[in-house]
Amino acid sequence: MTYRRAAIPAVAGGLLLLALLWWAGASESALRLRGATDVLGAQAAADLERWLAPWSYDPPASSQLGDAAVSGGGGDPLQSDGSRYLSLYSTALQIRFAAVFAFFVPGALLLVRRLPPVRGRLTAALLAVWAWGLVAGTLAVTVSAPWLIASQGHGSYRFLPQLADVISSGRQVLVATALVAAVVTVLVARVTAKGAGPLPREVVPARAARLAATAATVVVAVSLVVLSHQSVAASLQTAFSGAGLLSEPGDLLRQWLLLGAWTGPAGTPLGDWLLYRAADVLLLAVVWWALRLLPGLLTRATVPALAVGAVCATVLGLLASQFLRMLVEGTQMRWDLYVTAGFGGGVTAALTWGLPAGIAAAVTLRLTVARTDTTDAADHTDSSDARGTGKTNDPTASTQP
Repeated sequence: MTYRRAAIPAVAGGLLLLALLWWAGASESALRLRGATDVLGAQAAADLERWLAPWSYDPPASSQLGDAAVSGGGGDPLQSDGSRYLSLYSTALQIRFAAVFAFFVPGALLLVRRLPPVRGRLTAALLAVWAWGLVAGTLAVTVSAPWLIASQGHGSYRFLPQLADVISSGRQVLVATALVAAVVTVLVARVTAKGAGPLPREVVPARAARLAATAATVVVAVSLVVLSHQSVAASLQTAFSGAGLLSEPGDLLRQWLLLGAWTGPAGTPLGDWLLYRAADVLLLAVVWWALRLLPGLLTRATVPALAVGAVCATVLGLLASQFLRMLVEGTQMRWDLYVTAGFGGGVTAALTWGLPAGIAAAVTLRLTVARTDTTDAADHTDSSDARGTGKTNDPTASTQP
């Protein structure tokens, strides 16, 4: 598929994601009305308001004056100082919405071009674009976080923990809006793919695909199995200390490096511990299976395509594990929005480990395929030489006509 054909669905999906997030943010103020609390309940309305607040232009009360107790220093009234913080908050939201579009379109363009949603690849393309929508939204929240923190009026206090807290916000609404945007992107791409000519699949030996998926899964497992263990995670969080603007980076490291959190079964029944570890096993299984199939679904197994695909596979594994954990927790407590509070988290860690996992898969795939081709060529040459020698040096062959 050409770039022109792939750009149409990518731009359409990006615009829809942008509109859905803006609409969700604009609906945040309505949840404070009495009618909303009567219908949804006070707790559910408060949870929804907290989830939608990162996408709302209506700032919280702490941002209206920036928690500033002094004026601008040049004789400006306090209200003028507060208006500057409000303007800074609006700038943060403008950067956030623009970044959503800027991050979504290139990734969707690459996925639609290398993974066209035609017969046999429709589901894979839908899931990949959905996962990339979550990545784009998380990156947009990240790049706009400094402006948002500054609008609170105390950006110099524990900046890195504040940054980690802002990055983890707004993820729940992204799960739904990214899915809707992915459906529209894939449907438009399916239309633009008609008449685009043949869209062949990459021919990948099964053994090479398995080895590539295994190498990538090992990279992801470093975060999930090693770094996410409670003792190692605690060491990471407390290893750095100091004072000033960049003190206490432990919270940020946990946000960017850890795909989960677990400890041994001490003090916990073994059955419950194994049940929660099943979610981690599911994550690794989804990553391995997706990367096992991905090279054969791509029109061309390039390094960028496999890297982005590995990120999407890791995000999908996270969603599957979080959904399983949500079902487990839902059997032990009343079903409400609290059960889904952790849904969509860990995307920054998935991006951090998905990229090197995809590169590892691409390198392993190329080396394995090259080694297989070399071995096959050598065997073919040896067999040809043997046949040729047998024809010319056969002692029983007659030399008479």
